[in-house]
Amino acid sequence: MLAARRQALACAAQAEAWGGEQPFFKNLAAQRPDDAALATAAETATAAYGRFGAYLRDDYAPKADPRDGVGRDRYKLFAATFNGLDLDLDETYAWGVDELHRIEHQMQLVAERISPGASVDAAIHQLDHDPTRTIDGVDEFRAWNQELIDTTIAELDGVHFDIAAPLHKCEAMIAPPGGAAAMYYTGPSEDFSRPGRTWYPTLGETRFPLWKEVSTCYHEAVPGHHLQVAQVKYLAGTLSRYQRLFGFVSGHGEGWALYAERLMGELGYLEDPGSEMGMLAAQAMRAVRVVVDIGMHCGMTIPAHERYHPGETWTPELALPFVIERSRFPEKFMKSEVDRYLGWPGQAISYKVGERVWLECRDDAKRRKGADFDLKAFHSYALDLGGMGLGLLREELARF
Repeated sequence: MLAARRQALACAAQAEAWGGEQPFFKNLAAQRPDDAALATAAETATAAYGRFGAYLRDDYAPKADPRDGVGRDRYKLFAATFNGLDLDLDETYAWGVDELHRIEHQMQLVAERISPGASVDAAIHQLDHDPTRTIDGVDEFRAWNQELIDTTIAELDGVHFDIAAPLHKCEAMIAPPGGAAAMYYTGPSEDFSRPGRTWYPTLGETRFPLWKEVSTCYHEAVPGHHLQVAQVKYLAGTLSRYQRLFGFVSGHGEGWALYAERLMGELGYLEDPGSEMGMLAAQAMRAVRVVVDIGMHCGMTIPAHERYHPGETWTPELALPFVIERSRFPEKFMKSEVDRYLGWPGQAISYKVGERVWLECRDDAKRRKGADFDLKAFHSYALDLGGMGLGLLREELARF
């Protein structure tokens, strides 16, 4: 069973970058200049990646599958694996379309607050070029990110969450070139000697509009992935090693991180309309993922009431302009994203699907508890369970 040609070429480009123009392993070894063995190993790894990239491009890609989508049957299995839930794909697809429209309506309301009478695109253009909402310089941006992480941890601890002492250190890092375009998080070591870290790929940029970065930081650090992943590692006396290190399910984890972005808005941390627009743009991008990921892999048709190519069947060529327009994210970023969706069927939908389940579980707890509902207690109970599929999460949170 061969992978799609698009995936072979994308991985070839990454391998060739690490094996040539952006030698990841050599740059890593350069941090220990006196370690000759490490330098030799880095040379070996760099050469191996170069050869692997050439193999993917010259030998594998010509024989690879020209089709991108995996089909409904395989997609349903992938989606169940990434979400821990059997999904009605038609219902989820229709819900994704409706959710996108709901978010876009909210974005228009926020655009009015930024500039009365402005469209969403005009408001975003204003945010992108507002010098008071922009930082120049990679080091300066990393420092801004670090300060936001530190401030958020200090303000949330003891008020909305109980954050254990080892979790108070979370490092903001700049991602090495050659990887994906999306920001990501790596958890701490078991003994916390290496802290949790957020990684931001600059894609060669040196100027950073901040309006969309605030909620992204909340997603990756606190109360998002860092609070979730590092908290589980901290619970060595309660959870098994498997639960702490290998229990991550994308629907649960990415759903929580997306829920965390919205939660910070509910807690008053996105009162600035620019930051709120950033959160909504991130939400729109995740709703777009539901539409195009299911659409491309399962051969869905674009709804007849849509203004964009109504009635046509989704293809990567149709998806790219759609995701750029409706997410308002840069073309370079979204091109990488579409390749990722096609190579990782069912994962891209896990953000919004997971957030949907987290919100449903919270609403259920509110109905059952009434005036006794305590949001902080709900979060503590939920996070201390560790990672699991969304179906099991519903069962467990029904006991809260």
